[in-house]
Amino acid sequence: MKLSQFKFKLPEEQVALYPPHRVFKNEDGTVERVYSRDQCRLMVLHRKSQQLELFKKDDSGNDTEEFMTFRDLVNYFDEGDTFIFNDTLVFPARLYGTKEKTDAKIEVFLLRELNEELRLWDVLVEPARKIRIGNKLFFDGEGPMVAEVIDNTTSRGRTLRFLYDCPHDEFKRELYSLGEAPLPRYIVSRRKAEPEDMENFQTVFAKNEGAVTAPSTGLHFSKQLMKIMEIRGFNFAYVTVHCGLGAFDPIEVEDLTKHKMNSEQMHIGAEACQIVNDAKSAGHNVCAVGISTARATETAVGTDGLLKEYEGWTNKFIFPPYDFGLANSLITNFYHPESTMMMATAAFGGYDLVCEAYAQALKHGYKFGCYGDALLLLDD
Repeated sequence: MKLSQFKFKLPEEQVALYPPHRVFKNEDGTVERVYSRDQCRLMVLHRKSQQLELFKKDDSGNDTEEFMTFRDLVNYFDEGDTFIFNDTLVFPARLYGTKEKTDAKIEVFLLRELNEELRLWDVLVEPARKIRIGNKLFFDGEGPMVAEVIDNTTSRGRTLRFLYDCPHDEFKRELYSLGEAPLPRYIVSRRKAEPEDMENFQTVFAKNEGAVTAPSTGLHFSKQLMKIMEIRGFNFAYVTVHCGLGAFDPIEVEDLTKHKMNSEQMHIGAEACQIVNDAKSAGHNVCAVGISTARATETAVGTDGLLKEYEGWTNKFIFPPYDFGLANSLITNFYHPESTMMMATAAFGGYDLVCEAYAQALKHGYKFGCYGDALLLLDD
């Protein structure tokens, strides 16, 4: 397929800058947001019957004028069905420092720690043209945090050595105290990150540190919703995919077969395989929560259709036509034009029907992006 087949006009007001919330005005004129992560809208796509559902039903099974919310997804699954979640944990990766001598403000985006003992980190810097090997960056914190640029990796990439003499755990705490939630550029270009973003941009089941962006579909699951699902007899399996920035990189080729995804580290253990494979063997539904989860499970699925243990990296790029080997349902968000997440969604639900779902979302004012509304794709 071609890149231009995933192009559409997304109104700026339909880009979600905050999670689902209600706004209250205090007596002093300040505004307070009360967040409800499981109260986004939910659209349901039935890929065999080629139907879309947007509205809640009345007692007679007819559409009402009330849009479905994310909690309604429990009505589409039965006891024994299994959900696969990505339990990666996002760390506060975006820092701001100043360059020695000039005091120029520099954004430093932490990607991964390269060497614990030497305090080496792979980072992106902005504006990159101002940062050369040998420069020092200073960060305002409780301690004297200084970093030296020791290598160039890409046009914006640098290797930093943090000059901070203390136990590693203390260093990490101090470093992270300087950071903020690594919201996507399309959000921070419109508003600053706020303290509550560090909680909002983290799933309630996050466990294994390593992501620099959230597995955003998982953000819709609240503790209350997870408890409801548990009571209904749904099973949970957890895999780890440390989400990187590759999903936000613009695709620069028209022919999608020529695009290369950045690799992301992933782990699938024996317990997750057992839960998923038992459910699939028993004929239950297996639902992948989010595109990062779907990419991971498609990387590790065997020719027998069962999930295998995996430790390593994946750069799997999913776009139509593609036959999924494991999950028979998928939950995802509505994403930006020409995004790899939209392409993977179209591969699962069918290009024409997913484009129609996106058209309906645009028509009815759904929100797009990491904090946006959700789409459930079913094989019925």
